[in-house]
Amino acid sequence: MAANTFRFRLTTLLKLREAARDERRNRLAEAHRAEDIVANRIREIDTELAEQRRVPVTATMPGKRIQLDSLLEAERYELLLRAERQSVERQRGEIVEEIERRRLALVAADREVRILERLRENQAEQFAAEMNRRDIQQLDEVAARRYWREDDE
Repeated sequence: MAANTFRFRLTTLLKLREAARDERRNRLAEAHRAEDIVANRIREIDTELAEQRRVPVTATMPGKRIQLDSLLEAERYELLLRAERQSVERQRGEIVEEIERRRLALVAADREVRILERLRENQAEQFAAEMNRRDIQQLDEVAARRYWREDDE
């Protein structure tokens, strides 16, 4: 490798940190997808509960024969739906907490990557400045030799 080519010595570490950040980003996306699934289930349960609330109204309309078994069954099903909704709500709360943990982990990983990227940029700028200084020094030496050579002639 040429001496005038910049090489960041922590490239491997930077790549590892980027991979860790990307993995954390994927895990956060998975948690968001899980929350979406749970939220959809809550909406489904709410829809079913709304339908179940109409059962007693339609079953007891004037002129209809009251079916106690179907009313009791509808009430049991509604209780079951309410219990499931509570369970899913608890699950959603746990997922929201996990999302926050994963978000914080992603923020930390992103910060680590940015630190290394800034270090690489600073080192590249320093390297470029040093190369520029060397080029100027070489040009000054060539100019000085030429001046002394012309002066000797």
